[in-house]
Amino acid sequence: MTTKLIPMILLTTWGVSPVFAQTNAPAGDSQSSDQQLGEIARKLNNPTASLISVPLQSNFDFGGGPNDHGFQYKLNLQPLIPFKLNEHWKILSRSIVPFLYQENRIGTGSQSGLGDISQTFWLSPQKDAKSGAPTWGLGPVFLLPTATDNLLGAEKWGVGPSLVVVRQVHGWTYGALISHTWSFAGDDNRQDLSNTFLEPLLAYQTRTHTTFTINSESTYDWKNEQWTVPLNALVSQVVKLGKMPLSFQFGVRYYAAKPSGGPDWGLRFTATLVLPE
Repeated sequence: MTTKLIPMILLTTWGVSPVFAQTNAPAGDSQSSDQQLGEIARKLNNPTASLISVPLQSNFDFGGGPNDHGFQYKLNLQPLIPFKLNEHWKILSRSIVPFLYQENRIGTGSQSGLGDISQTFWLSPQKDAKSGAPTWGLGPVFLLPTATDNLLGAEKWGVGPSLVVVRQVHGWTYGALISHTWSFAGDDNRQDLSNTFLEPLLAYQTRTHTTFTINSESTYDWKNEQWTVPLNALVSQVVKLGKMPLSFQFGVRYYAAKPSGGPDWGLRFTATLVLPE
């Protein structure tokens, strides 16, 4: 099942062939398009930027489970949409909607379906920060028990604070996202949640709109006193399909710390649509 699933997903995620500007386009138009792609690449590295983006993030994790032969595929639909409040402030909405397939992760069976949805709202300054100045967003994060299989979700409602801080200068992006989620309702037979999420980020953007990124999407489970620490090395490229900007990303992941039965390593493929505001 796994060997048949991977090629099908890769074709779905990467089945769009980028079309670049024609070589006979006017020089001024080519330069303007190049600057536009560079600005889009910069904003995609900054979740507080005024940019509508819709990443389709495919994650493949290998290992784990009772026999260490587990496999999980997770497709995260992650729209990030800014809403202008006034001249000074905006609200940033980020959703993470996971669709999962896994086998040999919980026992020797398989599960598939929708996972628990995470929804974050950040209040952030409307105007972009001056060059080199940090930008930020602060607000609540909500966990919704939307899993269609009880083995794919926590069956708990959760809420907590979230903060993102980013600084961009000379092609470099430094930043961190931190949040904490407590459960407050849900199935009384399932364990309560108290999880801290920490995502430090370091990225460098080249003049050809290629971005190299190192980050960690770490979680600390306070109830079980257990870290999950995946280390990601990623490379992305912004191109144009006709007039529509797209970003494609590939990366590898190693788990420096994990709970018992957790995965050993993984891959990531992401296609991001960039839409006009």
